Amino acid sequence: MKLTTKGRYAVTAMLDLALHNGEQPVSLAEISERQDISLSYLEQLFAKLRKAGLVVSMRGPGGGYQLNGAAADIVIADIISAVDENVDATRCGGLGDCQDNKRCLTHDLWMDLSNQIRVFLSEITLADMTARMEVQETAARQHNKRIDFIQSHSH
Repeated sequence: MKLTTKGRYAVTAMLDLALHNGEQPVSLAEISERQDISLSYLEQLFAKLRKAGLVVSMRGPGGGYQLNGAAADIVIADIISAVDENVDATRCGGLGDCQDNKRCLTHDLWMDLSNQIRVFLSEITLADMTARMEVQETAARQHNKRIDFIQSHSH
């Protein structure tokens, strides 16, 4: 089973957006800088997230993105699904044609694992993640790093 960079980055970017979701939209450039994800990659991900109805975009000066609803209503599984990720532990994509077009010995084990992962990710919201102390500490560190960078380049 693998969660590709696409899924990981989408969850990271959405968590960043949830942490900074306020009156002003958050620009992808800000997320890119804080999370070290390329801007063009974020643009591709956010096009899919917008199409899935998870974010809304604001155009013009001061534009950017905001969550489309409360962080408590957005589950991690929906973010992963929105960017066309599939959390599947089987080799056959769940089709059951793993060995000579038939089920392999361990097919049901990997299907059960895939289902457990889906359930797990469906029970965690962005609000749950933003409430975690480790997430808040990391966000504070990223914020302070940005302030230090700005101050060191403004002289």
